[in-house]
Amino acid sequence: MKLFSTLSLVVALAACGGGEPAENAPDAPATAPAAQAAAPSLSEMTMPDWFHVDEAGKTVHMTITAGLTDVLNHWNYNGYTKGEATITVPEGYTINIDLVNKDPVMAHSLGISTVTSGFGAMLDQTVAFDGAVTSDAASMTDATMPGETESISFVASKAGNYSMACFIVGHAATGMWIHFNVSADGSAGVQTTM
Repeated sequence: MKLFSTLSLVVALAACGGGEPAENAPDAPATAPAAQAAAPSLSEMTMPDWFHVDEAGKTVHMTITAGLTDVLNHWNYNGYTKGEATITVPEGYTINIDLVNKDPVMAHSLGISTVTSGFGAMLDQTVAFDGAVTSDAASMTDATMPGETESISFVASKAGNYSMACFIVGHAATGMWIHFNVSADGSAGVQTTM
């Protein structure tokens, strides 16, 4: 009986057929590739008044103001958030940064991070270069407080792509970060998204 049932099933399936042969089948609708967000284009590299390069001395000095504007509730660097600006410095140069905190109520910090995307609430405090972070960078009470200025200095010793981010819990995840690149070809300046 089992053999008869199995044979009946095979005959029934064969009789059903598979529809039209593949060469005569109507074209299946083409599926569009998943929409990919186009990377924003960058402006030409500029030298804003807060960014100075001394080629002879192989130094870059910049003033970065946290809370310069009310963008993102004052959680910004010179008005930029979420990677809207890219700072590029030459490899091997000494980088001097003055962090000025103009946020009316919140402490902020600044560090050059190896993390360049997917910032979690707790930013990994591994910095890209020795000295490339303000003091007590993760502390809401001991980082650079409103009205204060803190200076850091470090050597941008390895070309690559990094970020400048606030290490206080949740700040980078919310958007308080911009790109910080070290160029092997000596280029320097600032670009913004268009």
